[in-house]
Amino acid sequence: MSEEAYIKYQLKVEATLALTLADWHVCTKEQADEIVKACEQVTVSEVYEEEHREHHVVRALVNCIQRKVNHSAQPYVHLFATSNDITDTANALRLKDLTINVILPDLVELEQLLISLVRRYADVPQIGRTHGKHAEPITFGFALATYVSRLLGRVQSIINSANNLRGKFSGSVGAYNALSLLEPSDPALFEKQLLGKLGLKPSDGSISTQIVEPEYVADLAYSAISCFSVLANLADDIRHLHRTEIAEVHQIYEVHDVGSSTMPHKINPRNFEHVKSMWKAMMPRMITVFMDQISEHQRDLTNSASGRFLIELFVAFDYSVSRLISAFNEISVDEARMRRNLETSKDQIIAEPLYILLAMNGVSEAYYRARDLFAESDTTKIPLTELIWKKPDIRSILDRLNSAQLEVLRDPAKYVGASKQRALTVVAQAEETIETILFPYTRGQTNDASLARFRSERRPSYQNMEAAEQELMAAGHSGLHE
Repeated sequence: MSEEAYIKYQLKVEATLALTLADWHVCTKEQADEIVKACEQVTVSEVYEEEHREHHVVRALVNCIQRKVNHSAQPYVHLFATSNDITDTANALRLKDLTINVILPDLVELEQLLISLVRRYADVPQIGRTHGKHAEPITFGFALATYVSRLLGRVQSIINSANNLRGKFSGSVGAYNALSLLEPSDPALFEKQLLGKLGLKPSDGSISTQIVEPEYVADLAYSAISCFSVLANLADDIRHLHRTEIAEVHQIYEVHDVGSSTMPHKINPRNFEHVKSMWKAMMPRMITVFMDQISEHQRDLTNSASGRFLIELFVAFDYSVSRLISAFNEISVDEARMRRNLETSKDQIIAEPLYILLAMNGVSEAYYRARDLFAESDTTKIPLTELIWKKPDIRSILDRLNSAQLEVLRDPAKYVGASKQRALTVVAQAEETIETILFPYTRGQTNDASLARFRSERRPSYQNMEAAEQELMAAGHSGLHE
């Protein structure tokens, strides 16, 4: 994601252009191979030095390539191309690589971690909360399963958007003006072949302006931000469960942990807070992405500065995914506290099952009858669980209920509905979907070993950039930044 890597991707596109020119017999294979070799030898520092003179990075890139080839091969460097043919295609390549090779395995690791937690706590009762108030019981596994489902939907959207990124090679206004001199009947064939070598496609209908239609990158950015919002929501929920008065979740304490410079006892849910904080910084940038969809006529430069910050959005997003993985590996769930918190509202939360059971047994205005009973309980301080047995009209109905229905009225922890069933069903379906998503990349069943292999095979290699980094550092630059 560094500027240095971006230049390497541009060099890859230039090399692929040379190979395609040879396929079309515009140049010889030997000339194309010479250009490819030159692209492999061009260093980032060379391009930066040339850009300082030329004030145009792509022209600087071309000049650096041309200096490393024989005179006979020089005319074929960058032939038929405009700058954005190279830069937009290179950007699609690096965003696709980032998504598939880095973000996807990180999201899958987080999803699998959540799935394991869902299974562990699928039948652990927890009070459900709406509007910040105790509502009805669920299980903690069910609460996490909702995020498994939401996250999975966003992962699918991210991958679909990444695989739908497009490149272009249609010239300065997108009308194939230059390529029509080579192939008047259908110059788009050259573009399709070149992009195909890179694993990309042109825009639908093979039409563009000087730039790739911006909606493809906007879709990926939106998918990432939408997923980021799910992560922020999850982080915020877990952060609130750390609150002293709730205390259903704790960070595992390490002796070296410091939560306050003055309160030795204090350990903060900083990882969860950090994710929400990072989301707050990145989410508004989506507005800029939408604004960058507008480019006058065939192209203007109003996105030149703003568009450069898009990469930070994806880097911050992936960093936050990793931060959440670390955070969830450091939490401890207090099941007893969850039960005690639920018990504090025992007499309130049975009002709903009471009303439902009364209505099922033909009581007119059952909702209001249950509400009146709750009000009486609140006034007399007689627990609702006891008061209902003192009312003859209610007692006659209670005597007709089956044991499971009665158990719900005695112990609200039993009133969790289909929490466990739905939680386990959701994670089972999620695992199947993850396998489907990963199948093109792992070529088999998804497990810890295959995911580790996927990460190892797909992790970006910076070997060809080490020399560039050394040159930059020698020249006084700060070096590469992932």
